[in-house]
Amino acid sequence: MASAPLKHLKIMPKEAHTATVIFLHGLGDSGHGWLPVAKMLWHSLPNVKWVLPHAPSIPITLNGGMRMPGWFDIFTLDRSVSPRPEDEAGMLAAVAAVDALIQAEVDAGIPEDRIVLGGFSQGGAISALTALTTKRKLGGYVSLSTWVPLAHKVGDMANKDAKDAAYFWGHGKDDQVVQYKYGVESVELLQKLGFTRLPAGTAFARPGLRFESYPGMGHSSCDKEIADLQTWLAAALK
Repeated sequence: MASAPLKHLKIMPKEAHTATVIFLHGLGDSGHGWLPVAKMLWHSLPNVKWVLPHAPSIPITLNGGMRMPGWFDIFTLDRSVSPRPEDEAGMLAAVAAVDALIQAEVDAGIPEDRIVLGGFSQGGAISALTALTTKRKLGGYVSLSTWVPLAHKVGDMANKDAKDAAYFWGHGKDDQVVQYKYGVESVELLQKLGFTRLPAGTAFARPGLRFESYPGMGHSSCDKEIADLQTWLAAALK
């Protein structure tokens, strides 16, 4: 996957292009799935270009080997097994492919600290793995309804400066796909790796990990989460 550039949607900013948000969809979706959210935030972030990549179609073991858009293979949703069976090669290939998108923005003149990488579910896992392992100094990271992959070894893979990033993590308390407890465990892991969790009511800090829980929200998003994300993005890219 790293050898083929990711196809993607892009929304150009309404004013001068000075920042970019790259946002990765979840399993079985495409960049079109998050296009409405990007359009919703477009007016309030007038200098931001949105890049919404499409994952390649790959066999997914969890779904009987059916091919569908995915950033990596998934073997099980049960995260109680240790070590957890995970598609490390697929994940690292996805990280490399996303890094090529980041490099394209840098080549176009956008500084790394004016680029935010985010994602939902599978896409959020790739955002988390990138946040921990990249040497880039991005403007921030977003992970929604997801988990930190390769938890048993990611500490050894992590860049020592990863903890200096700004991070937004949102998770629904009624998520039945990626259970809320896995989001909590992931945030606790990030704290063990040196991330500073922001106190409730603090909208943004760099460095700083903002974790927001949404009662009643399943494996999706909600108006409150998007509003929180908008506030966080505005601060990250001001």
